[in-house]
Amino acid sequence: MARANHGQVGALLSYEALKDRMAIADLALVMAAVGGHEEEGSESSGPVSAAVILADKTDVHRSRVRKSAQIDFDIHDRVNYASEQSFLRVDSAARTITLELTIDTEISHVMEYFEIFLQRMTMCRRAANTLECRFKLTINGASLL
Repeated sequence: MARANHGQVGALLSYEALKDRMAIADLALVMAAVGGHEEEGSESSGPVSAAVILADKTDVHRSRVRKSAQIDFDIHDRVNYASEQSFLRVDSAARTITLELTIDTEISHVMEYFEIFLQRMTMCRRAANTLECRFKLTINGASLL
């Protein structure tokens, strides 16, 4: 797995991709947001950071699983594979950000989703608060606030 130093590597990749395309102050904001979006003690420090956290932590979908045979062995792959639909809905008028998921419960129980994503959903709630919004979660049509 490519999880070790994921945030820091992403920040360096951001630098390489954007250094000739944006002002250094803006690039520093992006790099800080990408570098600090991981679970360990991460908090959003502003709107850019909040957006990166929301984008990263709500990324759950079947397309993330390379080999369906792995779903029996790895809970992350099983939950991702079970996630048939994933949509992050932003309602600026209502000031809500809602993650809408459809999970095939024959593949993974909703409880497994929470076993691995609870901390990530807490980060999303805090990131939404940074944006002065409320984070909501809908799984299989059931709204979980």
